[in-house]
Amino acid sequence: MASSTVRPDAEDRPPEDHLTRRLLESAATLAYDPATEVDWETPLDKDFHGASPEWSTLYGTAYWAELTEEQRKELTRQEAASVASTGIWFEMILQQMVLRDVYAKDPTSADVQWALTEIAEECRHSIMFARGAQKLGAPPYRPHRLAVELGRAFKTLAFGEAAYAAILVAEEVLDVMQRDWMRDERVVPFVRTINNIHVVEESRHMKFARAETRRHLSGAGPVRRRINALIIAIASYVIVTSMVNKGVYANAGLDGKRAVEEAKANEHHRSMMRSSCSGLMEFLASARLLTRPALVFYKRAHLI
Repeated sequence: MASSTVRPDAEDRPPEDHLTRRLLESAATLAYDPATEVDWETPLDKDFHGASPEWSTLYGTAYWAELTEEQRKELTRQEAASVASTGIWFEMILQQMVLRDVYAKDPTSADVQWALTEIAEECRHSIMFARGAQKLGAPPYRPHRLAVELGRAFKTLAFGEAAYAAILVAEEVLDVMQRDWMRDERVVPFVRTINNIHVVEESRHMKFARAETRRHLSGAGPVRRRINALIIAIASYVIVTSMVNKGVYANAGLDGKRAVEEAKANEHHRSMMRSSCSGLMEFLASARLLTRPALVFYKRAHLI
C-alpha cells in the first residue's frame, strides 16, 4: 500500500534507520505466537530433562555422580524454570528502559516502531517463560532482595550505553545456553520450542542492542566510558549470579547446603559460562568497556 507521507531517500537515512527497518521487516516475516506454537496441553513428560545436563550447576561434581537419573532430570527442570524466572525479571527491566528511551520521540520513526515491536516480543516471552516454568512444576523463583532493589534502581537510572550493553549481556548469556537446549533431544519438547522461539526473536534484539551501544559510545568521553563500563559490569554480575536460585536444590529433593557448596566450586560450570560469553567479551573489548574495575566483576561472575 502506498504511503501519502513523504519519506527521505534511502541514501539519506541514518544507519540506525536502515537497521531498524530491517528488524521491522524481520519481525513481520519471522515471529511466533507462543500461545499457539508451544504445546501447553500435553502433560509434562518426566523422562526428559528441563535443560541440557551439561548446563546444570552440579554437572561434573561429586554430588552429580551420586544422583539418580530421575534426580538429575528434576534438577535440570528446576534450574530451567529458575533461568526462565530470571529472564522474566530482566525482561521487565528491559521493557521499561527501552520504553523510557523512546518516550516523546517521533512515533512514526522506524526506531520507535522497532522499540515498540521489541517490547511486544518481550511481553510475549515473559508470558511464555512463566507458563513454561509453571509446566515444569516449579515455584515462582525470584532473585534475592538486593538484586531486586538494584534492578529497580538500574531500570530507573540507566541510560544510553549502560542500558543497552546490560541488555546485551543478559540476552547473549541466555542465547548461547538456549541454542544448546533447543537442539538437545534429551530436553522436554515444549522447552525446546520455547528456546527456539526465544533464540530467533532475541537475535533481532541483540543486533539492536549492539548497534545502540556503539551509537551511544561514539560521543562518550573517557570518564563517561569508564563509569558506564563499571555499571555494566556490576549489572552483569547481578544478572548472571541471579540465574539459578538456591532454592532449586531443595525443590529437586537434594541437600540444599551441600549442593550450593559444590555448585559454587564447580569448575565445569564456570568453564561453560566463560565459553558462552567469549563473543560478548570480544564485543565489550572492542567497545573499550573492559576496564580494570569492570574486569573484577566479570571475573567474579566467571564470564572471563
